Amino acid sequence: MRTRARTTLRSAGASQALKLHALISANLEEGHLLPRTLAELGVHAERFVVAIRGRRIIGCAELAPLSQHVAEVRSLVVDEGARGSGVGAMLVEELRQRARRGGFDKLAAFTHAPGFFIQVGFSIVPHLWLLEKVLTDCVKCPMFHLCGKYAMVVSLDSTHQPVDRDRSDAVRFA
Repeated sequence: MRTRARTTLRSAGASQALKLHALISANLEEGHLLPRTLAELGVHAERFVVAIRGRRIIGCAELAPLSQHVAEVRSLVVDEGARGSGVGAMLVEELRQRARRGGFDKLAAFTHAPGFFIQVGFSIVPHLWLLEKVLTDCVKCPMFHLCGKYAMVVSLDSTHQPVDRDRSDAVRFA
């Protein structure tokens, strides 16, 4: 029987911007992520949660405020070798808890993978239901008129229970 190393979730810091950039950049080829600059990640690193196994960052996600009421899951990525082990769901659940504590009403995501977000409690909505995102980011995006992403949202007052991953991963928040 093969056991997996413990997965630890923690807040990122500016000193991890280079590692965040490397992880995000390594996964751009799949076409599901928007590129992020190293400078931008340095400024916003504290908004990221990272998943760590051993000494390696195997996943990350950013909680980005869009307005006083809506926050967004951005740059959610799990290293290819760690996919399928529940790391993505753990990152989203941690962002959901942080957004709730931060006083947000909704958590949004724009994604090419709606099935994943549906599993963790999100619903597909019309893009115009998230004007905060459309007016601040989408209109500046070179893919604006060709966007194939789904707008997803979950209410933070919902009673959704996290997906129970029957895995051997031990999870601890540090």
